Amino acid sequence: MAKVLVTKQNARRPRKHPRRHPAGTTLILSGKDWVNKFPTSKSVADLDPTFGANVSKFLAALAAAGASVSINATYRPRERAYLMHYAFRIARQGLSPLDVPALAGVEIEWAHKSASGKLDLTASRNAAEEMVDAYGIAYKPALRSQHTQRLAIDMTISWQGDLKIADARGKVVTIGSPRTGQNSALINVGATYKVIKLISDPPHWSVDGH
Repeated sequence: MAKVLVTKQNARRPRKHPRRHPAGTTLILSGKDWVNKFPTSKSVADLDPTFGANVSKFLAALAAAGASVSINATYRPRERAYLMHYAFRIARQGLSPLDVPALAGVEIEWAHKSASGKLDLTASRNAAEEMVDAYGIAYKPALRSQHTQRLAIDMTISWQGDLKIADARGKVVTIGSPRTGQNSALINVGATYKVIKLISDPPHWSVDGH
């Protein structure tokens, strides 16, 4: 990845910036290689303790019933949320790379320059688009979300035949098709464990359905 040294001159940003990279910082140009940094956890242990305990109980009930569960994401570091959010805004929403605030600990340079030193907006947007594609982003990622607060889990659920699962009260519920996490009966069971489904996002469950 190409590197850029921040000098006192190029450290200047428009006044609306809440934060700047200090002079002397070595920045790395944006691009798909950033996607491997600050990985999202897939561990329930990284969730908020109370919510994580509820998730563990729900997962245990699913396992006992014979369901298959694949966890895609739990805790998302704020650094990753920052990278995803601003890559999307630059690539898809027309945000100038010069208008992105810096985040401590993320030494990224969003603004690619031409040989003459001027902003190359096309190169900047193409690099951001590479990141969007590599992240697999469909909707604008939030800077602060249930994932960054350790209060959400993305998981794919499936089963064969009828699923006979106990809810948090011990009542056994028989669930047929659709055999996915979008099944309304399964969603109701999850709610008894205080694991709430976001209907519009197939793998997403959280503390409050957001």
